[in-house]
Amino acid sequence: MIRRLSMFKKILVANRGEIACRIFRTAKSMGISTVAVYSDADKDALHVRMADESVYIGPSPSVESYLIIEKILDACKVSGADAVHPGYGFLSENKKFCEYLNAQGIAFIGPDSKAIESMGDKITSKLIALNAGVNTVPGYDDIIKDSDEAVKIAKDIGYPIMLKATAGGGGKGMRIAWNEKECQEGFIRATNEAISSFGDGRIFIEKYIQDPRHIEIQIMADSHGNMVYLGERECSIQRRHQKVIEEAPSPFLTKIDRKKMGEQAILLAKAVDYRSAGTVEFIVDSNKNFYFLEMNTRLQVEHPVTEMVTGLDLVELMIKVAAGQKLPLLQKDIQLQGWAIETRIYAEDPFQGFLPSVGRMERYIEPADNGVRIDSGIFEGGEVSIFYDPMISKLITYGSDRNQAIEKMSNALDSYYIRGVKNNISFLSALIIHPRFRSGNLTTNFINEEYPEGFSANVLSQADMAVFVVTASVIHVIKSIRRTLISDQLVGHEYSPLEKLVVITNNSAQEYQLLVSGSDQSYTVDLDGQLFTFETDWCIGEPLLRANINGREVVSQVDQIGQHIHLFHQGSKKEILVVSPRLAELNKHMLIKEKPDTSKLLVSPMPGLLVKLSVRVGDTVKSGQDIAVIEAMKMENNLCATNDGVVLNIPVSEGDSLAVGELIVEFE
Repeated sequence: MIRRLSMFKKILVANRGEIACRIFRTAKSMGISTVAVYSDADKDALHVRMADESVYIGPSPSVESYLIIEKILDACKVSGADAVHPGYGFLSENKKFCEYLNAQGIAFIGPDSKAIESMGDKITSKLIALNAGVNTVPGYDDIIKDSDEAVKIAKDIGYPIMLKATAGGGGKGMRIAWNEKECQEGFIRATNEAISSFGDGRIFIEKYIQDPRHIEIQIMADSHGNMVYLGERECSIQRRHQKVIEEAPSPFLTKIDRKKMGEQAILLAKAVDYRSAGTVEFIVDSNKNFYFLEMNTRLQVEHPVTEMVTGLDLVELMIKVAAGQKLPLLQKDIQLQGWAIETRIYAEDPFQGFLPSVGRMERYIEPADNGVRIDSGIFEGGEVSIFYDPMISKLITYGSDRNQAIEKMSNALDSYYIRGVKNNISFLSALIIHPRFRSGNLTTNFINEEYPEGFSANVLSQADMAVFVVTASVIHVIKSIRRTLISDQLVGHEYSPLEKLVVITNNSAQEYQLLVSGSDQSYTVDLDGQLFTFETDWCIGEPLLRANINGREVVSQVDQIGQHIHLFHQGSKKEILVVSPRLAELNKHMLIKEKPDTSKLLVSPMPGLLVKLSVRVGDTVKSGQDIAVIEAMKMENNLCATNDGVVLNIPVSEGDSLAVGELIVEFE
C-alpha cells in the first residue's frame, strides 16, 4: 500500500543504536515527530533520549523485543505513529512485518513485501537476476539439506566454494571452504549462525571468486516508475565477511564501469518493481568482470559515504518515496563530488582475536574536525550490551580526493577517545595508513593476506617512534613547569628550561637521550642530534594532545598511569617513562613483576553462552585445536588451545551462561 496524501506526522523507528539516532535526525529536520522503541538493556540508550517519545517493548534479547512484530505494532498503536522506518537488521527485510503494517494502515518506509521476499532469498534473487540479464556467480541454486550433501555439491562445483545463508546478510551465515573438512564444519557453523541471526538455517553454495573486490551500487526508486543509481561503494576491506572500511567512489572503477554496473542494478530493480532505497552488491574480479551477489532491500550501514559524495539525504528520500512523492532528481542529475571513507568502530579487542567487549563507556570523546561525520548511538556513561551487535559508531571523513579523505580519517581515528571498553581503533588506524590500502590495491582477502597470523601489537610498525618520544618529553617538561610554578620557585624569575632527559619505552625496552628547551607552548627537542620544533597548547589532564611537530599536525591520546605516560597515535600505543639520567640508571635495578602463568587455563574472554564443548576430561589436545564455542553479540566465537596438554577439569557445561574470566577448561 502506497500513501499518496500528506507527509507523515509521526515516524516510529523499529530499531536501536546509531541507525535509530541517524533516522531521528532526518525526521526532525523534516518536522516529523519521532518514536523510539526500547528493551530493558536500552532503557537509557541515546536513541531513546533523542526521540520525542518512546515505547517499552520487552526483555533485552532481541528475539523477545526488537524481533517481535506484534510488539512493534502495539507500539505504533500506543504512540499513534503513521509510518515505520526499520533501519537495518532486525525486521528491516521481513515481508510479514511490511504486510502487517500495511494491513493496519501504517506505512512501511522501504520496499513492498514482494521485493523484500524475492530479494531476501538469495536463491530466488539469483534466478530473477539471471532472467533480468544480470551477471551471476556460478553455483548450486537449491537448498542443501545436510553437510554430506554440501560436500558432494562442493566437489562437483570445485573448491574453493562459499557457503551462504539464503536469508539475511551482514556476513552472518557465511563460510569459505577450501576442502571437504572445511566444507562440513563450515556448513554446520553457517547454519547455526543463520538460525541464530535470521531464524532461517537454509544454506546454498556458490563458487568462490578468488582475489575479488566487493563493490555495490546504491539505487533509489519511487512508486511512479522513476529509478536512479547513486554511484558505487567499495566495500572490499572485510573481516569474516563483514565490512570494515567502505568508500565512495571505488578507486578501481572507471565511469564506464560505473555505468555498466549501475544499469544492471536498475535492470534487477525493475524486475521486481522496486521502490525505496536498495543496494545491489557485486563481486568484481581483477579483470573487472562483475557478478551479482545479492540485493539488500533496506538502508545499508555504509550509506553515509554515498550521501557525502552525492549531497543527498537517503533517509529523507526514503521517507518522501514512502509518502508517495516522486523522486526530485533524474539520473543525469547525479554527480559524484570528492571522496568519502567510512570506518566501523566496534567494541571488540583486535589484539585478542577481535573478541567482543562489553561494559560502560567511562570516557567517550568523538572527533569534531571539518569533513568528519559521526553516526553514533552511544554516550559517555552508556553501556555496551552483550545482547546486540558490538558497533559503537560509524566514522566518516570527506575530502576533495582520496588522499585527503584518508588523511582526515587517520587524524580522526587518533582523535577518537574511548575508555571503558576495548575497541578496534588501533586496527582501523593500521589499515588506513597501510601502503597497500593507500595505493587502492584492495581485495576481500586484504586483511587475511596482510595479517596472516592475526592482528597484534607487533604489526604496528608504521607509526613514527620519534613522535612518541618527543611528545612524551614535552609532556614531562610541561609538568615540570607546572610543579615549579606551584612551589613558587619562579617568583620574580622567567623560566627557560633546558633539561637533559632519558625516555624509556616499555614496549621496546629502548632508551632515548634528549635535550629539551623552551616553554609557553613552544619547545625544541634535540633527539640524538635531530632537532624537532614542537608547538602545542595542551594542558595537563586533557586526553587529546594536538601539536605541530616540524610543520606536521599530529594528534596523540594521553593517559597518565602511575609514573608512565601512555600515548596512542596511528594505531600504536606506547608506555613511556621520562626521567633524569640518574633515575634512568636506578631504574635498571628495579625488579620486573612476573605475570601469573595462565597457560594451563582456558577462560571465557567475554560474557556469553557456551554453545559447544569439543573436549572431555582426559582428552589430549594440541595447540590450535578447537576447544569451545561461545555465542555473544549474535556471533559464534571459537576458542582454541594455546598449548599441547591433557584436559584435567571442565567445571562448565554446554548451555551455561559464562562471565568474563570464568574457567572453561583446566589442563594438567
